[in-house]
Amino acid sequence: MIPMKRRNSAATLIVCLSLFAFFFLFEINLSSIFRLIATRSTGIQESERLELKPMRPQEPLIKAIGKEALPPQQSPPRRQIISCDRSHREYDLCSINGQTVVDPNTSTFFLMDPTTSSPQSTVEKIKPYPRKWENFPMARIKELTITSSPSGPRCKVRHKAPAIVFSAAGYTGNVFHDFNDGFIPLFITANSIYQNQDVILVVSKARDWWVSKYRNLLDVFSTHKIVSLDNDTSTHCFPSATLGLISYGFMALMPNSSQTLLHFRALLDQALGHGKNNPYSISNEFPKFSRRPRLVFINRLIGQGREILNKDGAKRVAEEIGFDVISFEPTVKTSLDQVYALLNSSHAMVGIHGAALTHFLFLRPGSVLVQVMPLGTNWAGKMCHGEPARAMGIEYMEYKIDVEESSLVEKYDKDDMMIKDPAGLQGKKWSFDVMKIYLKEQNVKLDLVRFRECLKEAYRKAKVFMEKEG
Repeated sequence: MIPMKRRNSAATLIVCLSLFAFFFLFEINLSSIFRLIATRSTGIQESERLELKPMRPQEPLIKAIGKEALPPQQSPPRRQIISCDRSHREYDLCSINGQTVVDPNTSTFFLMDPTTSSPQSTVEKIKPYPRKWENFPMARIKELTITSSPSGPRCKVRHKAPAIVFSAAGYTGNVFHDFNDGFIPLFITANSIYQNQDVILVVSKARDWWVSKYRNLLDVFSTHKIVSLDNDTSTHCFPSATLGLISYGFMALMPNSSQTLLHFRALLDQALGHGKNNPYSISNEFPKFSRRPRLVFINRLIGQGREILNKDGAKRVAEEIGFDVISFEPTVKTSLDQVYALLNSSHAMVGIHGAALTHFLFLRPGSVLVQVMPLGTNWAGKMCHGEPARAMGIEYMEYKIDVEESSLVEKYDKDDMMIKDPAGLQGKKWSFDVMKIYLKEQNVKLDLVRFRECLKEAYRKAKVFMEKEG
């Protein structure tokens, strides 16, 4: 039996150890609880700060024209109302998306919308002609000014339709450039920006002869009178304006577009065809040759270069083969309706490389075009006339002359680069000096035996077309 004193001591020791263990565990748990509370408290405070912190609005990626990007703390700029695209080789294009007043006296376009104009003026300059890569014609183009200054002139003539603004200077007067740098880019621009909309044409250097020659074609683009930046002194206002014309290269429309040269040709028919009532129609002028395909032989004016010296012999060959031949020598004063009536009722056209060959646009798809190619014109001939003619559904043929058929053999040795390798001489640059030699100093005397074979193939195709289309 254990003594009572020893039992009390043991009990006291057990109680002490139990209390020690209890306080030790309690201290650990309390510390953990305090750390957990502190951590959660800190996290809540951080979370609250993130939720309550105001979010900065996203900054715009496009800068306003003529202005630097706004500092992060400022509001984003309003949508652009004057914008200029200068990224293209062929053209610049500026748009005024707002009420626009034009002062012809100063060739200045003013943005007049007080709700979107900025306190500081925006000023842009543009030469609205789609050949900006070439200095010579661009030096002839008047520069226009666009500004958002709120102190613009008062409007005297108010229009409901937007304006398309372009220049009829540069190379205008050369029928190739009239279409390549003028009406085809106008067709692209009108259909790209204002499809199925009424527009008003505002033109710089709209000379009387140009307006008269192309009046019917201009009327298809707009039912309104042209606003001239040279002859009109009244201020005009428009709901918006586009300055410049869109161009995609030689006689070309937008790649991969639903619009093709056939659509442009349909527009020409609308402007110049006059249906069966065309006063210039020649369909009944050659009744005894009604079963012979009609061939139009394009002549060049004497002294201009690239003249076919034996054109009379070439025409006789064409007649011997079976063509009804019509000689045609267009000038600046030739009525466009007359040219259209002639070619639209023909089955084939023959001509040497030059601006007048641009009239292939008036041929019906399926008819035949024969281009005589002098030395040094292969690339230009293909790009300016060959490829566009094919794109329009025309049976395109080339007659590339031999060295002996060129008058240049009288000036240069056959081993000269000028004769032997025109493409190598030209390189990648069509310089003025090279152009002058091949286009101005060169004439052609056709090898009629070889040319006859070319015309036989043209006759076969034209005959098929005539029997199918009339």
